[in-house]
Amino acid sequence: MIVPDAQLKTFIIDSGLVSRKDFEAAERDAKDTGQPLSDALVSGGVLGEDELRRMQAHILGIPFISLAGMKIDFEVLSLIPEPIARKHNVIAYKKTADALEVAMLYTGDLEPLNFIKKKIGLKILPRLTDGASLKSALLQYQKSLKEEFGNIIQGASLSIEDNPSLDTAGLKKLADDLPVIKVVDTLLRHAIVQGASDIHIEPLEEMLLVRYRIDGILHDAMELPKNISAGVTARIKVLANLKLDEKRLPQDGRFKMEADKERVSLRVSVMPTYFGEKTVMRLLREGGGGFTLESLGFHGVALERIHAASKQSTGMILMTGPTGSGKTTTLYTILDILNTPDVNISTIEDPIEYQMPRVNQTQVRSDIGFTFASGLRSLVRQDPDIIMVGEIRDTETASLAINAALTGHLVLSTLHTNSAAATIPRLMDMEAEPFLLVSTLRVIVGQRLVRRLASDRTEYILSEEEIAQLKSAVDIDRVLATLKEEKHIPKEATIKEIPFFKPKENGVSPDGYMGRVGIHEVLPVTHEIRELILKRVSADEIELQAKREGMLTMVEDGIFKAVTGVTTIEEVLRVISE
Repeated sequence: MIVPDAQLKTFIIDSGLVSRKDFEAAERDAKDTGQPLSDALVSGGVLGEDELRRMQAHILGIPFISLAGMKIDFEVLSLIPEPIARKHNVIAYKKTADALEVAMLYTGDLEPLNFIKKKIGLKILPRLTDGASLKSALLQYQKSLKEEFGNIIQGASLSIEDNPSLDTAGLKKLADDLPVIKVVDTLLRHAIVQGASDIHIEPLEEMLLVRYRIDGILHDAMELPKNISAGVTARIKVLANLKLDEKRLPQDGRFKMEADKERVSLRVSVMPTYFGEKTVMRLLREGGGGFTLESLGFHGVALERIHAASKQSTGMILMTGPTGSGKTTTLYTILDILNTPDVNISTIEDPIEYQMPRVNQTQVRSDIGFTFASGLRSLVRQDPDIIMVGEIRDTETASLAINAALTGHLVLSTLHTNSAAATIPRLMDMEAEPFLLVSTLRVIVGQRLVRRLASDRTEYILSEEEIAQLKSAVDIDRVLATLKEEKHIPKEATIKEIPFFKPKENGVSPDGYMGRVGIHEVLPVTHEIRELILKRVSADEIELQAKREGMLTMVEDGIFKAVTGVTTIEEVLRVISE
């Protein structure tokens, strides 16, 4: 069942939910592009996708159901196999003696309904739901996966014999054994389903410990028998094209795999430890672009400053923060905005984390002398308009990046510093001259990642003691001023009245969090900041001036996001103190 455009138009105009001017603009866009009116309304920002679905449900006379916070009986949930549920965006959530209620994003998709009806012989009652509801319900499949995967791995590991003295041929044979292949493949697929960013496989004295990093936190995934260790390591080495017989030196490699129609690139690091070789794999989801700066957590003045800097044809935009803080993702998002047919974009990276169409991406190969510096030196001869340097690690790379920015290129790069302001002294330590920095730096972004609260969060008001503790950690008045300016809270609101949020454990998500979002500080290099750079002042003085000019620090941006229900105060303070 699909809502005809004419019926949708009548409902929207009569309801007054959208102005006639906005509606007519969306209508023209739909006609020009040949897309359905509903898609044009969403893509043009006139209506939210979930808002549109509620309207469609009302017009069609189909009930709308929100699954947020709903605990679905696994026997009911599993009536629809997970692959079908994911492919067709359909969830079984309630069963009676003669009927099954299913929540869907699109009621016009009859294929899964016919499959379910044929399989279980019950009357199917379709309901419309929203994207966030569906996503939270799909996560409930995972709660049985750990048991299922654990049983597969434990069963396969029983048939694997431990022999630490195997030669290369023996290790190759072991790596190709079906039980070993099954164990490693299952471990990888489980990690992908769980949304892990890293897999740690750690040999201990009496067992092999597998841990996943999910939303920045390491979790024990499972404990495996010690006898499986050599086979698992050998299998991963084969996949990553590493030397099987080298057990004394660290090795690095990478390989790709596909799971649930998702292509994942895995960076592999093998390191010798006392009880054997430890393996760490970083999972990089290909096509991981498609982000917007807003979805990454940028807002208000900070967002405007990044857009202004990215519109410049020369200069440097720098992302700073520790490893795993999302710097590269932010850079790729900016590149995606800049990636238009009239510009030539070239990158030099280590490694290439996301593949982007129409961008010339080059991989560093330090083992043959192809470094960031030598690659950048060659890149400027390729007539690029925009250059991305994966990381500024040394004096030579810093000098070349600055010179590229001076000679008609927009340069994007990353540095490892603790704050945006600390980037300037760090560049000076790399022998960058202050007069060159003031000519090239446009904006510096410091960032961290905090865990995002799940939809079924718990609201609360701070006690007097909690307010005092918060005020000792952050300038709360600056945060409140920004919240009022961006119209998130009433103008007369005080910290005593503003609700904050806590995770609801064992709800939609076991620990109350789902995914991560950035907290940022965006430092524009203004005339006043340039004057301070020329005087070689400290990072603290630069930060103080940036705050006078309206910059929210990372901790202040974190509290801003805690007020708006994105994360918690505890999570912000945990990340900032690391």
